[in-house]
Amino acid sequence: MILKQLKPTTPGQRQRVYVDKKTLDDPTYNKRLFKPLRKKGGRNHHGRLTSFRKGGGHKRRYRLIDFKREAEGGIVQTIEHDPNRSAFISLVQGSDGKAFYILTPEGLNRGDQVASGDHVDIKTGNCLPLGNMPVGTVVHNVEQRPGAGGTLIRAAGSFGELIQKGEQRCRLRLSSGEHIMVLSSCKGTVGVVSNAAHQNEKIAKAGRSRWLGRRPSVRGVAMNPVDHPLGGGAAKSSGGRPSVSPWGAAKGRKTRSVGRSNRFIVQRRKR
Repeated sequence: MILKQLKPTTPGQRQRVYVDKKTLDDPTYNKRLFKPLRKKGGRNHHGRLTSFRKGGGHKRRYRLIDFKREAEGGIVQTIEHDPNRSAFISLVQGSDGKAFYILTPEGLNRGDQVASGDHVDIKTGNCLPLGNMPVGTVVHNVEQRPGAGGTLIRAAGSFGELIQKGEQRCRLRLSSGEHIMVLSSCKGTVGVVSNAAHQNEKIAKAGRSRWLGRRPSVRGVAMNPVDHPLGGGAAKSSGGRPSVSPWGAAKGRKTRSVGRSNRFIVQRRKR
């Protein structure tokens, strides 16, 4: 996609850089593929505010994406913008007559045929088990458990490369540089996720962040003592203690959850 910059007629347009979406199709409203998306405003199941930077934003409908790729195949009808993700999505008319959405890879066009199965061609948009792909294949939307649907490599411009194959597991190199082991029976889709220019967009004004549901970030040292452990103090103060959360937990520690999947990470992003 092409990055566009507006004429600097207003302060908000002066810095604005965005992806031109004129070539995309208008959303084809399908009641079966759309569902309402309720806003939580940064609140947990008790209704208490736990994330201060979320809230507001434009209304959205959630598009149901077929991450499992259960349909045997179909023809791409449209390529659309999805307000809930950075990548573009494609509406595919299946061979059984049912329509479904998939993540659009780079190079997929309207009228192209996509397929899913154990022994389909190594072609952009096709989905098959990692064990049936040749080494060096670029993939996205990769499963972590067979049949559970793709959970890895779904953001705009991201991809993984199959660098090693075994009888039980395959080795993938992610865009971050991390190497992970995935079962050979897990499915992946061939190609790079679309809209790689998304990372070069510039919001340019605060209002546009509010449209996306992002509220302002306030420093703890600018608050009152009742609101934050770093708040208060005579005149300007740096807080007098290490950075902490509003509830006193120290910042800087690793936030990645420790789970069973960690043992399949062969090489970390940060050595």
